[in-house]
Amino acid sequence: MAELLLQSIREKVSATDEELLICKSFFTPKKLKKKQFLLQEGDVCNRMTFVESGALFSYATNAKGTQNVIQVAFEGWWISDLYSFFTQEPSTLNIEVLEDAELLMIDREQHEHLLARVPKYETYIRLLYQNAYIALQRRVESTIGLTAEEKYIRLLEQYPTILQRMPLNLVASYLGVTPETLSRIRKQISL
Repeated sequence: MAELLLQSIREKVSATDEELLICKSFFTPKKLKKKQFLLQEGDVCNRMTFVESGALFSYATNAKGTQNVIQVAFEGWWISDLYSFFTQEPSTLNIEVLEDAELLMIDREQHEHLLARVPKYETYIRLLYQNAYIALQRRVESTIGLTAEEKYIRLLEQYPTILQRMPLNLVASYLGVTPETLSRIRKQISL
């Protein structure tokens, strides 16, 4: 296990085989089944998680008990509550397994140690944060400036297989629309 993680690192930085082996040694594998939690609201997030296979999603629950999907992570993606990870404050998010998953996890202490030991890993992580910030900014811009139909079309362009892997109610939540609105949009587009 860890082939996808090592591939992800190689795609961003030119790490040597020795550096990749060092990186791999800092991660702990974990398998979770569908509907299990990686993180629950109120717990402190002490790990960053790389998805080798499967899918997870993070969400916040509002006062009415409605889930608001924040992030989805498929194989080759990272998922965590970075706010809680860095501040060590309790998380306001839940991270749940959407499809049985094989994960690689690194805790805060190991992460800091690896950043200091392998400078190319530090560069890799910096590039991930940079790309995550750009993706977040684009998501905020689309939430503010696009219609529900435009958001749906953009989502399908970015993630063409998402409808096969994610229930429609979670897709609707991710887009910030009701399931009924998503159903109407899908019908209009298919005409």
